[in-house]
Amino acid sequence: MKLMIAVAATLTLGASPALAQTKPVLGPNGFGGLKLGMSLEQARTTGTKKIDGGADGCSGWDLKKYPTGKDAVGLYISPKVGVAAFYAPKTAKTPEGVAIGTAKSQLTKAYPHIKQDVHGFWVTTVPGNQKAYYSFTVLHGKVKEFGIALKKQDCFN
Repeated sequence: MKLMIAVAATLTLGASPALAQTKPVLGPNGFGGLKLGMSLEQARTTGTKKIDGGADGCSGWDLKKYPTGKDAVGLYISPKVGVAAFYAPKTAKTPEGVAIGTAKSQLTKAYPHIKQDVHGFWVTTVPGNQKAYYSFTVLHGKVKEFGIALKKQDCFN
């Protein structure tokens, strides 16, 4: 399970508690009105825009409200399984409160069954959605980026 394209994101350290509480939530089934498994036709109605990028027949998309910038993709849509994966915008958090900038110790506390895969990503089944997994990149002891994907996605390995 490899995170295909990294979303460049940073967290402003020292953010106020009010700001932290207003972060949009990625998971357990999607992000905002966009849900894992949603068809391409359904996804088009939720504020997405197609961008260059994609792998193995999948197309790369962005949420208009959260553009990823050059050489990055916000989500992948598969012709077979629909919305296959999302990458967290810099302002997002998981329902368990993990966000970009979260310490690795807090990540492992939030997800006690998390394991590092062969590619170096920290991966765990999404609480509340056994059909999906979270994948976290940890650098210098903090979450650098993360995403959610269907276990049966066919856009990357």
